[in-house]
Amino acid sequence: MPRSEARVATDRPHRYGKQLASHLGRRSRTTWDEESGEGSLLFQNGGKGSLTATEDALLLTLETESEHLDLLEGVVGSHLVRFGSKDELVVEWTRDSGEPGTTQRTETD
Repeated sequence: MPRSEARVATDRPHRYGKQLASHLGRRSRTTWDEESGEGSLLFQNGGKGSLTATEDALLLTLETESEHLDLLEGVVGSHLVRFGSKDELVVEWTRDSGEPGTTQRTETD
């Protein structure tokens, strides 16, 4: 399955990982382990993802059929950007093919 990754720089990766897993868990199966700072996502379309908190970033990965990558990048990225609007988080996805994926950021007027 095609894969897409994003590294989101933040000084609060654990907080955002936990919040994202909790929120997405309303419509998908998710996990979050506070101790390890890792979580998983399982979407209704069969796609899956992971969340990994590092010292200075939240690492996101998605695996799904090609036709669903844009959608899942947008769903995961837009929710994270909304949660982190005060921190002006930017989510830039890169596909395993080397092509750029979608980008989510706080909209400015």
